[in-house]
Amino acid sequence: MKKIGILFGQERSFPMAFIERVNSKNIEGIVAEPVRIDKVMQGEATDYAVIIDRISQDVPFYRAFLKNAALCGTAVINNPFWWSADEKFFNNCLATKIGVPVPKTVILPSRDLPADTSDQSFSNLAYPLDWEGIFSYVGFPAYMKPFAGGGWKNVYKLTSMEDFFEKHSETGELVMLLQEEIIFDEYYRCYCIGGKHVRIMPYEPRNPHHLRYQAGFTPSPERLKQMEEIVLRINHFLGYDFNTVELALRDGIPYAIDFCNPAPDAEIKSVGEDNFAWVVETAANYAIEKAMAFIPGKDNLTWGEYIKRSAAKTALTAGL
Repeated sequence: MKKIGILFGQERSFPMAFIERVNSKNIEGIVAEPVRIDKVMQGEATDYAVIIDRISQDVPFYRAFLKNAALCGTAVINNPFWWSADEKFFNNCLATKIGVPVPKTVILPSRDLPADTSDQSFSNLAYPLDWEGIFSYVGFPAYMKPFAGGGWKNVYKLTSMEDFFEKHSETGELVMLLQEEIIFDEYYRCYCIGGKHVRIMPYEPRNPHHLRYQAGFTPSPERLKQMEEIVLRINHFLGYDFNTVELALRDGIPYAIDFCNPAPDAEIKSVGEDNFAWVVETAANYAIEKAMAFIPGKDNLTWGEYIKRSAAKTALTAGL
């Protein structure tokens, strides 16, 4: 028996529907269930061939459990080692190297000194920073947000240098990004599952949360193909099995705005019935595929092209 587990927090609609859908297929030797943890012993395998992770970003204990499980052969979706290392500023840097348009972005040191540091800890940091050069590069309006993400928490829209310094004073020890605003004509949120299945969803982030998927954008077949290629390229290089990419179209160019969402929203009340049905079905099929390919004791994780090419000393842009 190959078990598929799902590790989740407060959400209910997607995990329960996913479990039901996998089991309804009645595939011999495959069963899905909520992950159950009663102890975690170093170097000991779990009972799961596959685990879909929906919560470890908020629970460090779960992240440690998943790394141990992966080390022992479980195919964890998404790779917990890469997810631990990844953050939004790196993603933007990578995008500039693989031909994906992104907003102009800089990273900023935290406004307040981190705990257990002093002024001497920052002797390599210029004071003041080159604020004129930073603001000239990014421009206003701009957005400021945590470099590691966080579900739209601590996100600010800024209209001027004075506005920036006022808002930045509120950010405490958070390391922030300052990012050019892309004033868009159309906006899309795109699921990518298994590095091959893409669903492009018109999305209006300026609407109230429950209405954001009610957008009337109608891209041409050529535009859909262009966006799908961008979504696939991003996920191939990052190595995510389950992610969303947000694309903002300005003057016909799709800019990747937010593309590090390894536990993307899949609640039926927010994504809508059609999108929900697609993600449940596609995730179920992919998890079954991973379970059937599972080899005990082997590394069954997905590793992105960035890691693979780096390890092989191959040029990052080879073949692009």
